[in-house]
Amino acid sequence: MSFLAVDAQKSLFILQRNQLQYEQTLVMSTANFVTQQMSYIAEWAEENEEDLDDNPEYVALQREEEYLESRQDTLDSQIQLLDNEISSLKTLVNNNIKNSCGLNLIGS
Repeated sequence: MSFLAVDAQKSLFILQRNQLQYEQTLVMSTANFVTQQMSYIAEWAEENEEDLDDNPEYVALQREEEYLESRQDTLDSQIQLLDNEISSLKTLVNNNIKNSCGLNLIGS
């Protein structure tokens, strides 16, 4: 019966992974928006012959983009770890079920 507890843990990890994937989608969407805004500012600066390094909005968006890239890397790592744990637990559950069925056949 311990495989039921392991299966419940696997389900919890799947739920956590799904939550991280949702957050990852939000981060990617925000990063795309930031990149688009940076592009508009860069185009405007080029037309007006201004230096982007002097534009505080552009600099703030650059920092935001760097943060979002870092957050994306962190989420990727966390999702990969959960995928590995889920795979291990799935194998463990399947092996426990097979062993349990085998023992039941032997005991009959």
